Amino acid sequence: MTGKRLTDFKALTFDCYGTLIDWESGMVAGLSPLVSRLPQAPTRNVILETHARHESAQQRQTPGKPYKELLAVVYKRIAEEWGLTVDWSECLAYGRSVPQWPAFPDSAAALKVLKTHFKLVILSNVDNESFAGSNARLQVPFDAIYTAEDVGAYKPSDANFIYMLDKLAALGIEKGDILHTAESLFHDHVPGVRHGLATCWIYRRHADEGFGATMDPGERPTTDFRFNSMAELAAAVEAEAGATG
Repeated sequence: MTGKRLTDFKALTFDCYGTLIDWESGMVAGLSPLVSRLPQAPTRNVILETHARHESAQQRQTPGKPYKELLAVVYKRIAEEWGLTVDWSECLAYGRSVPQWPAFPDSAAALKVLKTHFKLVILSNVDNESFAGSNARLQVPFDAIYTAEDVGAYKPSDANFIYMLDKLAALGIEKGDILHTAESLFHDHVPGVRHGLATCWIYRRHADEGFGATMDPGERPTTDFRFNSMAELAAAVEAEAGATG
């Protein structure tokens, strides 16, 4: 634990999908053509856990593949596991669906508030074209955007965090200035803590079971802050700023 207050940091580095963008709803909608062909539909969490398993395996296997292309392979692998035959065009359509994934209802407003207090940075397992569509939904200009496509690797790889820390240092933002803010313990908090970052857990799945579209991280890391939504984080920052202003 850092002992710092939220307003002691200069930059918030965000995971996007699962934290700002409701990727689980986007995934479930995108996989509905497969689910509709099954004799018995799996539960939402089973769908998400199946996706997480295939996505994580493919990210390890082909770390340089852009996310929209990787998702097409994930769609194919899920169809095969469920005993379904799909055309490659259907797989590609799923890979191109990321820009249609919805933002959480509180994300844009919270980011607008946070932008008045911090530099805002993205560190995301996505390709640049897909993120551009999501960025339009978030309605805020980020100060830096680092994608898996830029790095050639996917979180939780150390490469993503090394890349981000190096680039931010060149912008005058040191490790101690950063609060890494994310939902996924597996992709973000475990490696973030390993790299000495302070972390803020946006626990979007607090009312649900399991880890959904992310893998089980094993032993849970200690996080410095926890909020159940972006709105709660923004309100806490405003309260701190008001108390000291």
